[in-house]
This record gives sequence, C-alpha cells and structure tokens, in this order.
Amino acid sequence: MSQREIDAAAVRAFPELRHLITIRDAGWRFLPAPKVDGVPVRVDGFRDHGGYQDAIRVESPTNAMGLRMTCDDPPGIVWERTGTLGEVVTELVLLPPPGHRLAPYLVTGTAPLLVPSLAGWE
Repeated sequence: MSQREIDAAAVRAFPELRHLITIRDAGWRFLPAPKVDGVPVRVDGFRDHGGYQDAIRVESPTNAMGLRMTCDDPPGIVWERTGTLGEVVTELVLLPPPGHRLAPYLVTGTAPLLVPSLAGWE
C-alpha cells in the first residue's frame, strides 16, 4: 500500500488527520506519541528553521497548540496559538518564515527546554 493510500484510509477514518498530513508533507517531523494503557494520548511535532523551531501539540481535534520559539537557552516564544487542530495548522502554514519582514521575532515568553535525545527523536 502506498503512502497516499495509507493517508487516504487514515483520513476516511479520522478526517482531522488531513491537517497533520498537510504539515508532515511540508517537512514537519513527529515525536513518538506518549501512551496510557497502550493508547496514544497526544501528538507532538516540530519543524526546524535554523535559529527557530515551530512546534505543535495536539491533545484532541479541539485542543491544539502551535508555537514558534528561538533556539536560545531557554527557548523564547515569539508566536503562540491555541484552538482546534484545523485552526492551529492553518495559522502555522500561514506563518511567515523566520527572517521574512512579517515574521514574528519579539520574544513574549519562555518555552520549556526540549532535549532531543531525551525526547527520543535524535
């Protein structure tokens, strides 16, 4: 079965997955999902932009959060949105790349430090 067929079957079963497929196809990577009693409890993904990182956390189709943060220590949040999975992915896709004149750059808060090797994605 091809990736396209797998994606189509997944979207038929869970239509909201089309949003995650959209960002996966744009170069996003996803961490192994934490599980409770063998059931995944959330989806975490990220995309590196050389000095910045975009991140998404999805706990349900109606509870998602997107961030853009610096790669400083500690990371500084320059953009954040919460909402439905569709709303957050739409905003992430529309977010100008770092360095663009309209891209956010003012740090408004700090983000928790995520160590790749401890998260299991290195």
